[in-house]
Amino acid sequence: MARGFEIVSQYAQAGLHVPYRTTKQAAGYDFEAAEDFTLPSIWKMNFIKVLWQIHHGETSSAADLDAAAKVLKPWLVPTGIKAFMNEGEYLLLANRSSNPLKRNLILPNGIGVIDADYYNNPKNEGAIFVQLINMGIRDVHIKKGERIAQGIFTPYLTVTDETNVTTTRSGGFGSTNK
Repeated sequence: MARGFEIVSQYAQAGLHVPYRTTKQAAGYDFEAAEDFTLPSIWKMNFIKVLWQIHHGETSSAADLDAAAKVLKPWLVPTGIKAFMNEGEYLLLANRSSNPLKRNLILPNGIGVIDADYYNNPKNEGAIFVQLINMGIRDVHIKKGERIAQGIFTPYLTVTDETNVTTTRSGGFGSTNK
């Protein structure tokens, strides 16, 4: 097998671009949003009440804590893309360097890791989503076709005497249940 990108069947007729490099020396392939998407500002969400309570030494109710936790989750921005690669490789998803500075958008875990066995998984065909949080004061409107992340194919190493790998992927995000 080689490595590359395909459009998932759900977006087959949507006129998407497969990820691309913009310069000859670029390490990353630019991923675009598959559709218009609005990332709400975290500052207008329900967690502000909990921050106020913490700041003033008050106790938060379970309902307030649950509401705050719900809105602080990242949003999954669809790319409509899946990636195939060789065994011993993964696709590293990284934020575009301009996103935090110009748009206040961050990847909550810093990077995303797309494993080779995520491709064509039975749950979501290997569709890649970019997890983003809007740390800005205003909502951010992403237009279909805007570049939102970059992907870098990377080899990895394993330990010499690995014997415990028994789980196989059965679906999408978190599907190995470990």
